[in-house]
Amino acid sequence: MKKFFVLLLVLSLAGTASAELSKTGSAGAQFLKIGVGSKYQGMGEASVASVNDVYAMYWNPAGLVEVENMAVGFTNVNWLLDIDLNYVAAAKYFEDVGVFGISAAILSMDDQEITTFTEEDGTGSYYSAASYAVGVTYARQLTDRFAFGATVKYVEERIHNERARGYAFDFGTLLYTGFRSLRLGMSISNMGPEMKFTGTDLDVRYDPTEDEISTGVGNNNLVSSQLKTTPYDLPMVFKVGIAYDFAFGPKSLITVCADLRHPNDNIQQGNLGAQYAYDEKFFLRGGYKLNYDEETLSLGGGLITPISSDTRLFIDYAWQDFGRLEQTHKFSVGFTF
Repeated sequence: MKKFFVLLLVLSLAGTASAELSKTGSAGAQFLKIGVGSKYQGMGEASVASVNDVYAMYWNPAGLVEVENMAVGFTNVNWLLDIDLNYVAAAKYFEDVGVFGISAAILSMDDQEITTFTEEDGTGSYYSAASYAVGVTYARQLTDRFAFGATVKYVEERIHNERARGYAFDFGTLLYTGFRSLRLGMSISNMGPEMKFTGTDLDVRYDPTEDEISTGVGNNNLVSSQLKTTPYDLPMVFKVGIAYDFAFGPKSLITVCADLRHPNDNIQQGNLGAQYAYDEKFFLRGGYKLNYDEETLSLGGGLITPISSDTRLFIDYAWQDFGRLEQTHKFSVGFTF
């Protein structure tokens, strides 16, 4: 199993290294690419091999095996242009079975005024837009060194009266190499069929005669039809990553990690991150993204504190630089029971 995984990892790296052309804008449902869990955003989203909590349902489902009993988490992402993403997740470990989890991501924005070619300043009417993803995850430790996880999720996007619906799958593996703390992770996210918008605003009635086209007056009965929309792919991404811990004294631990990503709608990208932990309570984080259009540096911090004999509270914050688009702020809170 170990040799097979290592071979697959090497072949995957070799295959993704050949990508040269950008396919920016070729996939929809872009909200699925907005990372969650401020811990990992503060580490430059280098998370495939380092994720170990409920946010594994987003980054690498196999990492959910690190949940020992029960955990919940919530993230608010203050995204660009007054757009918000809220993510909530919960997971439960069942002995001799594995870990089950459920998650939901909701992207929302303020209502926008409708404009037309003849009323460019607005019609007085408003429309709304939102996107949703609800997923169910299962993860299991198959051997003492190898874990596997999978997620199935329902995806929906809505703009005014039009909707696009679909489903997607995520798969992930996590290998504990046996060499000290070295971990290798691999995942593929958002595998699924194309989606396309349908809705009442696309319904039209027309008379497709020569006379109607030229004069606007037809002689036939109007035909009920619907405007055609172009299907779009989901933003599928293949990721491989590595993580390693360095201990400095009895209370200090530094985790370093790196990811390589191959998205279906862009060129190859890289992520580097590090976390300093003191006494398993206080955390400082930093990261950097390579080959992204605007995203580069990220910083963050966190705190873990007990609130009862069996319950711990997690609080995390991350700041990310978006270049010309300024920056984003992300907050997460969670509990383990």
